[in-house]
Amino acid sequence: MTTNESTHTNTDATDATGSTGSTGSTGSTGSTTTARTVLVTSATGKTGRRVAERLTARGATVRAGSRSGTTPFDWEAVSTWAPALRGVDHAYVNYYPDLAAPGAIEAMRAFGALAAANGVRRLTLLSGRGEPQAVHAEEALRAALAGSGAELSVVRAAFFAQNFSEGVLAEGVAEGALPFPAGGTAEPFIDVDDLADVIVETLVQDGQAGLVHEVTGPRLLTFAEAAAAMSAASGREVTYLPMDEAAYAALLQEFGLPEAEALWLSELFTMLLDGHNAAVTDGVKRVLGREPRDFREFADRAFGARRA
Repeated sequence: MTTNESTHTNTDATDATGSTGSTGSTGSTGSTTTARTVLVTSATGKTGRRVAERLTARGATVRAGSRSGTTPFDWEAVSTWAPALRGVDHAYVNYYPDLAAPGAIEAMRAFGALAAANGVRRLTLLSGRGEPQAVHAEEALRAALAGSGAELSVVRAAFFAQNFSEGVLAEGVAEGALPFPAGGTAEPFIDVDDLADVIVETLVQDGQAGLVHEVTGPRLLTFAEAAAAMSAASGREVTYLPMDEAAYAALLQEFGLPEAEALWLSELFTMLLDGHNAAVTDGVKRVLGREPRDFREFADRAFGARRA
């Protein structure tokens, strides 16, 4: 799950791209278009913040949409969508909390209709790798844009490495414990900096219409191996504590999540980490022309400065 900004697990079925990780390669061959104005939704989150920074550096005028920002945008407040889309050329669509969440299909249908009505020409949607329900949300957005001339590309991401340093797991990691319902399943963790680079290319590079990119890190790690890498980087022990679905849902409720949300998240994580996502793709290389960053590089950047 890429769960977008909550875990994505952004979270992330059978991919229409098959085993290649991408429906096409445009990283070094397509022409580049710099959009005049780009709406970045969920702009204060892990991916949104990075995408906004990169687009600004590329010369785009960024409209950073968030609940409390200069461009008000809230996925739970439909009234904020149309004003944020007005005058926009391109848009990065990052649905919170995750495209597999209840209500996401309806939100994508409504957002797509507004984007089409406002003349948005290109959209990139962040989706979850191996999330069948997220695919339905992708299809809803695609259908809403049909006939408008708008281009849509989809980026399906593996579990974010930065969930350990910036997300809901960061507090536990800082305290030396990583409870999670992953068992011994391996995951190709994606560095969010790589993901942001891919998203930006799909927004500024021509030839992206209709493409679906499935992006992962370069190798598989279990959560125990990820904990060991973070331990080595920080010099402080991080221990992975496997939990079953019910126990993890109960733990989330102890931390204040409503019961329904805790149950949904725990079920989603358990499904995503049942082994069906335990494979790497070459999606990052196809878009960027380079290999993705290794988890060890992420751990050194995120935790190396914390070494005593």
